[in-house]
Amino acid sequence: MELVKVGVIGIGNMGSSHVQLLDKGQIEGAMLTAICSSNESRIEWVKSHTKGNVQIFGDEETFFNESGIDAVLIATPHYSHPELAKKAFAKGIHVLIEKPAGVYTKNVLEMNEAAKVNGKVFGIMYNQRANPLYQKLHDLIHSGELGEMKRTNWIVTDIYRSQSYYDSSKWRATWKGEGGGVLLNQALHHLDIWQWTTGYMPNRIRATSSVGKYHDIEVEDDITAYVEYDNGATGVFITSTGEAPGTNRFEIIGDRGKIVVENEELTFYQLTQSEREFNKAYKGGFGQPEWKKIDIPVKSENANHPMIIQNWIDSIRKGSPLLAPGEEGVKALDIANAMYLSSWLNETVELPVDPNYYFEKLQEKISTSTFEKKNVTNTLLNVKGTH
Repeated sequence: MELVKVGVIGIGNMGSSHVQLLDKGQIEGAMLTAICSSNESRIEWVKSHTKGNVQIFGDEETFFNESGIDAVLIATPHYSHPELAKKAFAKGIHVLIEKPAGVYTKNVLEMNEAAKVNGKVFGIMYNQRANPLYQKLHDLIHSGELGEMKRTNWIVTDIYRSQSYYDSSKWRATWKGEGGGVLLNQALHHLDIWQWTTGYMPNRIRATSSVGKYHDIEVEDDITAYVEYDNGATGVFITSTGEAPGTNRFEIIGDRGKIVVENEELTFYQLTQSEREFNKAYKGGFGQPEWKKIDIPVKSENANHPMIIQNWIDSIRKGSPLLAPGEEGVKALDIANAMYLSSWLNETVELPVDPNYYFEKLQEKISTSTFEKKNVTNTLLNVKGTH
């Protein structure tokens, strides 16, 4: 395929950015040919910010049936991602979805099955997988240099959000509109990087979350989770949108040392021998294994959305491997669902979460909600890197 005809559905914060990237020709081998939005103000924005040869559709059925696109970038609110992706696959259209893959794993698993059956190129906007910092971390761990993982610890509180952010639209920070708070919107990238770099999914989670601790919202803006892995390793994940100045520190401890990612720097505290081997052989009481500190030169780049789109287009045109396959979106979502469920039930939850049970519990949250937003501004935000 010489040139991929791309459509964008959803022209909000992220969709607008994608429209501009494609319209300006910044994605090699791709051409923006259609958009879909039911919002008249966003349609007017497209008309005034594109070259004028973009088809505009107001409803998704006509968009998928008549646009003639080869591929679609889905940037609509969270709940709609799986259904729109399934419609696209049914029409033989390649798909790139914004994160999260969905709100609950039940329909995300159905989406993954539809992708498998139709055989189209399916990606997800996990742009942090294109960050050289995390790519290097991934390669270090998977090379075996760190040895078997013993513990992980990630504090992610540098994602502060003000009340005005949550007031920017009616659907934000509600169970019905967004399906969650900091876990689904800001920290999902970190949940993905957590499992992708280490190669480990937790098998048990115990979490506590605080609903509206720092903001007038009905979903969580602060969460602490303890996890266990099937090899006996443990981990802690802490995130919040209510702390300033925030921290972003990721530690991974293995039997051959420790890796720390902080302040966009990567440091490897490498043992000269396995801690397990030293433990068995050493007879001197208070000694410990020798280690050396290695500062690994790597530049962090956070705004990698164009790289994920380019990678997706290249996969369509050339068959190159995807950095962020859409099917893998269910992994971080399963972790998030488990954290929510553990907090709601006040008990430890095993993974994978029962998709039907989680769906039922989420519907209870929605149906019993009495929360009303007081000050909705309907403001389009200038978003950098996360939602």
